[in-house]
Amino acid sequence: MALVELPVNTVTQKAIGAAIEVHRHLGPGLLESSYHTCLCRELELREIPFQSQVALPLDYKGVTLPRSYVIDLVIADTLIVEVKSVEALQPVHSAQIMTYMRLMSIQCGLLLNFNVTILPHGIRRVLLSV
Repeated sequence: MALVELPVNTVTQKAIGAAIEVHRHLGPGLLESSYHTCLCRELELREIPFQSQVALPLDYKGVTLPRSYVIDLVIADTLIVEVKSVEALQPVHSAQIMTYMRLMSIQCGLLLNFNVTILPHGIRRVLLSV
C-alpha cells in the first residue's frame, strides 16, 4: 500500500519517527535549516513522499503575492510539518501552522521543535476541526 493511501495517523507516526532519528543524530542547538535538510534526507531514506518549501500565494487588494507563505514540509499530501529550533513553542507557531492547514485544506499538522533534549517534548500535533 502506498503511503499516500495510509491514514493520517500512520503518516504522522512515520514523520515523527523520521524526526526522532534526525534528533538522535544531531541533538539540540542547531539552526532550523539544518534540521529541515536532515529531515528531508531521512524522509527520502524511508521512502516517505513529501514536498519541501511549498510556496503559497496571498491575494491582497487585487494583487497576488506569489511566495507570501512557505510551508516547510507537506508529507504524503495529508500532513503539514513546521520545523522549529526555538526555546519554546509559542501560540504564534500554532497560529502559523493552522493558517497553512486552512489554506491547503489539510486537517493535521505537526510543530517539531528540535531545540529540546528529548524530541517528544518538542512535538505538538495540531488538528483543524471540520
